[in-house]
Order: sequence, then structure tokens, then C-alpha cells
Amino acid sequence: MKQMKWKVSVAGFLTTTMLMSAQVSMAQTTWQLLWSDEFAGSTLDATKWAPEFGNGGWGNNEWQYYTNAAQNLAVENGQLKITARHEGTGAMEYTSARIVTKGLFDFQYGKVEARMKLPMGQGFWPAFWMIGANIDDVSWPACGEIDIMEQVSNEYSTHGTVHWNNNGHVYSGNGYNVDPTQYHVYGIIWEENLIRWYVDGIQFYQFTVQPSNNSDDGFRHPFFLILNLAVGGNWPGYPDASTVFPSNMMVDYVRVYQAASTVFVKESAGADVSVYPVPSRDVVQITAPDALISCVLRSVDGQLISDLGKQPAQTSLVLGHVPAGYYLLECTWNGGHVVKPLLIE
Repeated sequence: MKQMKWKVSVAGFLTTTMLMSAQVSMAQTTWQLLWSDEFAGSTLDATKWAPEFGNGGWGNNEWQYYTNAAQNLAVENGQLKITARHEGTGAMEYTSARIVTKGLFDFQYGKVEARMKLPMGQGFWPAFWMIGANIDDVSWPACGEIDIMEQVSNEYSTHGTVHWNNNGHVYSGNGYNVDPTQYHVYGIIWEENLIRWYVDGIQFYQFTVQPSNNSDDGFRHPFFLILNLAVGGNWPGYPDASTVFPSNMMVDYVRVYQAASTVFVKESAGADVSVYPVPSRDVVQITAPDALISCVLRSVDGQLISDLGKQPAQTSLVLGHVPAGYYLLECTWNGGHVVKPLLIE
């Protein structure tokens, strides 16, 4: 079933005064699928991905050797399987796989997501990321790097990060608690001036692209996609006796969307419902003209985060369990229905 995707104008979050005004501006964006791989065949689609070979991990001092051998790289049961193996002794005793869309597909701006289940273990470093397609011309980090998902060793978390050049290598990022051994949808929405990171539709970080830190040079041009499972390296450290081999990185799909259209909607809600304080932390206050029939919290792309149930006309909602980010608070009562932007810090 096709779901409508919602996002809120960034300007709508700037001040409490704007949020409490009589007219709340919202934007409904329709996303059009630009490119995808559902991994429905029995082999890797060579028109979409190219395997890379070798070791070193682009300077990260990793221990794996990347191959395209079936024991490291396979498509089966509707999924991509990248397998890390401990196969010998010496410098190249570990094998794994890395695939890229370089030279086959790149894009500029849109929504990117992949549904994945990841291995855990000391020294593992699965990643879903993007590199500027101009890397051969300007090198790294001037080309820019957008890490949609990185998970290291035994951490129950994911990391979203950007790398670029500003008189040398600089980076910015944040993490989000998640069980990587279960399937989750990891993604970003990449716009000209803003990059936002999501897990299962919940935003956990954003980065502003701007000339003041030279990030406009790093993130305003086409990028290509990368999937890989590294073994060892400067960040996760190296495998030990507890690390289980072989271990798999499973990818159900990868999808890239671009905005097809945006329709702005005006909600005449200011006189009927107030939501404060905004930004909020653990508790938000709601006043309405009547008892609320329902109250739900959604992500900015419309996914249900929490069903808050029936509430009185004046109520306090405890949201301490909700991660920081932008949300939509949807309230319904007899004779009324509103959606209010909500920023939780």
C-alpha cells in the first residue's frame, strides 16, 4: 500500500511564536523512486553495482581483502549477503566484499534508504555510505562523504556522519541506539542545505550545508553508493577470539527517491490547540477545546512513532522515551483535527 510521506518546512521549527500562530505551514512531499535494487535475482546486478578488490580500506588500516567470490558476495532469497570470513594466516587472512555504484549510478539530492540486518562482533565494521562522484578529480575528503549507516564492533548503535575538506579533513555526526542484529531501515534525506539521518523513520541527526565551513563544496554535487563489511581498522579495532566467523551483512533493498512534487497545506489550528513548550524535552503541554479522541506522534515522513491514546482537553504528555528530533503531533477531537510540528531536544 502506498503511503503518503510528510515533512515539515524547516522554517516551521524556528520559533515558538511561529508554531503558535494561527496558520501552521506544512509541506506534503511526494517521493518518486529514482533507482533501486530489490536483490530479486540470483546474482549481483552488474548494471547497478561493481565489486571492488583489495585491502587497506582506503587508509583505515583494515585487515580484510575484498573479493567477488560467492562465499563473500551473494544474492539469495531476495537479499544481498556480504560475508566476512577468517580464511588463512598472515596479512590477508580475512576476506569480505565491498560494492559500489561508481560509474553506474550517481545522483544529487533525494531520499536514500536501505533495509539491513548487521553482524556484531569485535572488529566488524559494516557500512552503507556515499562518496562524491568527483573523487578522482578532487580526491578525498574534498569530494565529500556521507555515511548513512556505520556500526562498529559490539555497539548497539548506528552512526551517521559527514566528512569534507575545510583546510583539512573535518567531520560531523551523531549516533542512535538500535539493535543492529534486527532488520532496520537506515536512511537520509539529502537537500541542498540540509542532510537528515533516520532509523525506521525517526530522525536522529541533521547537518547544515553552508559556505561558511566549505561544506557547500563537499555536498552540492552527485554522489555514488557503497555497501561493505570491513574487518578491523582504526575505528573498531581488530578481531579477537570472541569474534565469530563467518558473519553476514544482509541487505533487503536499497532505494533512492527524488522529490516529485511538494504541496503546502495551511492548518487553521492556532486558536483551537496549543502545544508548548517548543522545543520540548521530556514533557509537552496540550490544550484543546474538547477532550482529544486520539493523540499520536509521527515521524516527519508520516510513520507512527507512538500512539498516545485518548487525552483530556488539557494534558501533559511525557515524551522522555522519544529520541531527539523533529516530529508531527496529530490530535483529533469532536469537530477538529490538527497536526502540529514538534521539536524534541
